[in-house]
Amino acid sequence: MDDELPRAPHSIAEFVRGYEEGQTLRAFRCPRCDLKTATWGLACPRCGTVGLEETTLPPSGTVAAFTVLAVPGDEFVNDAPYAYVVVDMDGGGRITGWMPSIRSDADLAVGDRVRFSPSYKPGVQFVRDPAPRPEA
Repeated sequence: MDDELPRAPHSIAEFVRGYEEGQTLRAFRCPRCDLKTATWGLACPRCGTVGLEETTLPPSGTVAAFTVLAVPGDEFVNDAPYAYVVVDMDGGGRITGWMPSIRSDADLAVGDRVRFSPSYKPGVQFVRDPAPRPEA
């Protein structure tokens, strides 16, 4: 039995810092079942495969779920209320983040289009994706 622990291409801190510095949305992809996850890990949460490959998520997606928070943590005290969102990214993968412009449940709906917007605040910030242009 091999006692060597699996290794990741970067630390959790580097993974998170990438979001906060406006870099791409880092993720992992399982080479066995093709699951894409934005959660840092060493093994696939679906099938248990060790040796996840680093990939990136596209910047746009669709709101899968959300809740509006009126009582925030210290970093977000001046942004409340805001939405905590779960986003299904275009091309696969799911990620959580926040939207500072959402003040009530009426301001957002499941299925709304959003995109990653780098911020100096911690976490992954999303904003509404501009409406697609009508075809001519």
